[in-house]
Amino acid sequence: MAARQTKTERVQVRIDPVAKHMLKRAAALANTTASGFVVNNALEAADRLISQPERLAISQRDWNRFFDALVNPLKPNAALRRAFMAHKRLVTKTVGNSLQTSSSA
Repeated sequence: MAARQTKTERVQVRIDPVAKHMLKRAAALANTTASGFVVNNALEAADRLISQPERLAISQRDWNRFFDALVNPLKPNAALRRAFMAHKRLVTKTVGNSLQTSSSA
């Protein structure tokens, strides 16, 4: 459970009396204050909205294919091996150059 933080921020909203009455009734049913009810429900809605684009829903068939590709990856082809070698040469050259620069400083 997250550590409790001191509440220092304030949010103010204006609502009509019917909405306020409804929130108070709902808060009582939830055994909390109207403010607590509003904050908790607003945070839950915010979390759902924020996390929605970060979640990916795929079918069972697609999940199985994805998992199989992770567990049983294909062997690298010639083009991928060449790309690995080019990357290795670039990284080695870059690291070598930065070592020379830092040792001459």
